[in-house]
Amino acid sequence: MISSSARPSGSDLAFFSSSKAKSSKPVTPSVVVTTRRRLATRTPILATQPPARVAEIPTPILSSNMKKRKAPSTAKTLDGPSSLGVKRLKTEEQPRKRASSSSKASSRASSRQNTLPPSPEPIYRSSRSRSTSTFPHDEELASARQWVTAEEGTPGPTFWSSEAVVKRLMRTYVSYFRNPQDSNDRSFEPHPTDYPYAELEYPNSGAVERYILLQPKDKDHYNPILCLERTLTTIIECYLTPAQQTLFGTIPNDVLIESTSPPSSPASSPPNNPSLPLPTESDTCASTPPPKRTNLLRTLHRAIHLRDGPLFLQTLSSINDLLRKLKYPEPPSDPLPAAPQNAMMANAHGWTKLPKKVLMRLIEENYQRSVGPHVQSLKNYEAFSSTVYGELMPSLIYDIVQSTGLTEDSIFVDMGSGVGNVVVQASLQAGCKSFGVELMPAPAKIAERQWEQFKIRCRMWGLRAGDVELEKEDMLKSKKLVEYLPKADVVLVDNKVFDEALNEKLRPMFLDLKDGAIVVSLKPFSPVNARVTERNVDDMTGIFEVTERPYHSGSVSWGPSGGVYYIHRVDRAGYAKVKERFENSRTVRGSRRR
Repeated sequence: MISSSARPSGSDLAFFSSSKAKSSKPVTPSVVVTTRRRLATRTPILATQPPARVAEIPTPILSSNMKKRKAPSTAKTLDGPSSLGVKRLKTEEQPRKRASSSSKASSRASSRQNTLPPSPEPIYRSSRSRSTSTFPHDEELASARQWVTAEEGTPGPTFWSSEAVVKRLMRTYVSYFRNPQDSNDRSFEPHPTDYPYAELEYPNSGAVERYILLQPKDKDHYNPILCLERTLTTIIECYLTPAQQTLFGTIPNDVLIESTSPPSSPASSPPNNPSLPLPTESDTCASTPPPKRTNLLRTLHRAIHLRDGPLFLQTLSSINDLLRKLKYPEPPSDPLPAAPQNAMMANAHGWTKLPKKVLMRLIEENYQRSVGPHVQSLKNYEAFSSTVYGELMPSLIYDIVQSTGLTEDSIFVDMGSGVGNVVVQASLQAGCKSFGVELMPAPAKIAERQWEQFKIRCRMWGLRAGDVELEKEDMLKSKKLVEYLPKADVVLVDNKVFDEALNEKLRPMFLDLKDGAIVVSLKPFSPVNARVTERNVDDMTGIFEVTERPYHSGSVSWGPSGGVYYIHRVDRAGYAKVKERFENSRTVRGSRRR
């Protein structure tokens, strides 16, 4: 609406037309200029008077014949390229029309213009005293904080691993790898207990996860082999220095897609595990190039592409050996120096911000294990009601956290938190304290499970997140929500499917928000840059400065297309000034009527 009102219409630009420029040729401006110059010299004292209306251009002293000749010329000139010059000439000559005592109508018009105030300009909600709707660049919002936890990463008995997920759904999985050297080898086929598996070392001390090496029958379901390779790639890329990365070889540009040329024989590709050099001090110094080694990551990628089970296991074993030597370096022979630290976690201490790849990988891992197996239970809702379940994807949540400026000291509230996706991501991405309230039993139960598993998985990656509190309750009746709202810095309401009655009930709750707090929603609670009128000047949502931001395809679960979401910032001081301006303009309008 804003852009369309500010954009000139097609008719306003008609004077740039080449065809209309030709039509202005027969105009003879010399007569007009000569006549007006005479008038200017006769009445120079009136040059300082305000100009009259353009409609009063005709001068009484001109003959009727001259008027008839000028009328069509003036009409054509207004559309021609020189119309801007003609308008400026008219403006300069307007006072001379009032010099004639015979032009009574012109005198009355001039008198009215000198005594009446101008018509007040429309007032919009964006006409604020502060620039509350301008958001800094996303990079500027990254706050410095300590991301690394002091806890060790041992998962513990309540850990819900990749192995546990696939084992529970074993009947929906089939074999992927084979043994190219032995066609009778059945060790890579599904089995209730004797199934193929591999382990992967995570960055923090004591953190290991086991993966079952099978593929899902449905390609859209969880794939543990794909998950393992993506996690390994993220660890190598984000937790190691460039010199340490060379121990593992080249990071593939893709996962399970790129077609690589097969080796001359299966036996020619296995890594030389016993002969691999161990990490030394030179491996942590980028200035010392390491000797040529087997490209472990490329070999692992090739083993997946060839479905070569033995090659995959041998290569992953070599990779885990190197990761363990980085995590658990040998103590020095001299007892005086301090014990060496986990090299991967030491590198994480130097982060200026949490790498987005680490955040997204951890979020996806946790969702696949905590939410994925229970997706069917989320479909039990009343169609076309306010309880229809839908999710914001991690990419959109990331943008919301960045654009609203959440920090470690912030409080985030999710009204209708579902399975807890947003609160857990915000707690790690920003380090803030988060509160979520959810009405439906199934997603509320899954949210509790997801948060418990999320804390374990954060420790495995060596990270710490802010606190999260979840409540199963109607948001309109939640006493905890009433306590959180006055302290909240950012409030999210995924109201895409909320009926208007529910949205109306939520509006009064925002009156408790502090100045500067932000409400993010999929539908606006107040129009964007609405014009202030008698009907809405006292509306409770007038405290909001509203802007919209786009989201792209794949950002929400209920459709493939993009859209917009709305950011409402509480600005009571700005609203007070807008209201004051409106009251003043109302007074002016009243005096004009009298």
